[in-house]
Amino acid sequence: MATIKPFKGIRPPQELVEKVASRPYDVLNSEEAREEAKGNEMSLYHIIKPEIDFPEGTDEHDPRVYQKAAENFQMFQDKGWLVQDKTENYYIYAQTMNGKTQYGLVVGAYVPDYMNGVIKKHELTRRDKEEDRMKHVRVNNANIEPVFFAYPDNEVLDALVARYTAGKPVYDFIAPGDGFGHTFWIIDKPEDIETVTREFAKMPALYIADGHHRSAAAALVGAEKARQNPNHRGDEEYNYFMAVCFPASQLTIIDYNRVVKDLNGLTPEQFLQALAKNFTVEDMGTDIYKPARLHEFSLYLEGRWYRLTAKPGTYDDNDPIGVLDVTISSNLILDEILGIKDLRSDKRIDFVGGIRGLGELKRRVDSGEMKMALALYPVSMKQLMDIADTGNIMPPKTTWFEPKLRSGLVIHKLV
Repeated sequence: MATIKPFKGIRPPQELVEKVASRPYDVLNSEEAREEAKGNEMSLYHIIKPEIDFPEGTDEHDPRVYQKAAENFQMFQDKGWLVQDKTENYYIYAQTMNGKTQYGLVVGAYVPDYMNGVIKKHELTRRDKEEDRMKHVRVNNANIEPVFFAYPDNEVLDALVARYTAGKPVYDFIAPGDGFGHTFWIIDKPEDIETVTREFAKMPALYIADGHHRSAAAALVGAEKARQNPNHRGDEEYNYFMAVCFPASQLTIIDYNRVVKDLNGLTPEQFLQALAKNFTVEDMGTDIYKPARLHEFSLYLEGRWYRLTAKPGTYDDNDPIGVLDVTISSNLILDEILGIKDLRSDKRIDFVGGIRGLGELKRRVDSGEMKMALALYPVSMKQLMDIADTGNIMPPKTTWFEPKLRSGLVIHKLV
């Protein structure tokens, strides 16, 4: 069962939140962060992308860069741009995109739950990315950015969240750039804090939706601190890391699509003929065509859109991995026909989050940068949870969640 705790969040004063809050560290590069932070000394990018405080071209993994993150984090606190709450609270963080709002509970997730599988994963992590975030957690002695969890729907928590969100929020703003709404409340009544803790304790599992590397890094640093402490008790703050937990039914996974640079020596006609072995191929014309159901794909090639429907027998509906469209396309198109064996390392393929729309696929092919594009029907939350529950791992680049969590609304110190 899941163990969580409230914590004394470190937050910007209400009037500064829009200056401090930023996009997550991993959705933009150093140049983009430098541009977004221009003229704003309060931007969280000075902590999560501190290479922007060095000359252009400075390696973001330079030890001086990590140290600068810690210096800036301390400076933000010294100047009152970040202030720690005096009591332990849970928090509610709501995001609104395209008229739909999802309500997350910000909690301290339990490091041993990550280690023993109560917090379930569905992706593999890369050690180099883990180590980068571990260095960031160590040097700041804090989880500067949250991870994104899903939990099984719970009527008691729904009612509690509804009661708080009917009141005036602490933060309420529209983020620049994406136009998404971000709203924030504090759960500070002892009886409500107890209710949240108790209801999570009934849950057999929590699920990482987004932020596998941050989760791994936070948990590994917590476990490291436990080993290094000769007087370790188990209730220290480093035994917990910050997560925003949403009811699974409120979350939407959007499509995560592929663009490929060449046809592996085939002509377009030969490629379409090869596809016909495992797919029914239908020419849909020049208008953008979006897959409408599971096992249906959209191919853009030579200015035309095609509907590909996987033939019966090419997938296994009883296999939580084999049923995934990302598995079908990886095995029967990318590997078998195009010779792309490793989605993580092959330079012939790139990935486009569905938030950018299928027009972005068309643009990249029409520009000549890519030869073809493949759009997939999105994975469901049920599929994700089934895979995590069976201990399986999804293929790379399967899920894309929007909206992304805004960083800087609250921070969790490990002491």
